Amino acid sequence: MPIKKSAKKYMRVTERKTEKNRKIKGAFKSAMKYTREALVKADGAKATEYLKKSIKALDKAVEKNVMHKNTAARKKSRLNKAVKALVLKK
Repeated sequence: MPIKKSAKKYMRVTERKTEKNRKIKGAFKSAMKYTREALVKADGAKATEYLKKSIKALDKAVEKNVMHKNTAARKKSRLNKAVKALVLKK
């Protein structure tokens, strides 16, 4: 446990930031998971719907500095490529 007052304050701040980041990460991870599940089930309509939600969640994560913009761009690109392949195959 910290002894100094400023260190105690910093621990409280870190706890709040960690909780905020965890919520944002959970949002985009679950959206991506639902997109992948729709891809496995070969449901193009659901995959497209969840892709939009995933992109929105990833953009919010970048906006809140939870994720680097290039990482988000890579994840969006991979998901989009997979959904596009599924939709065009049908």
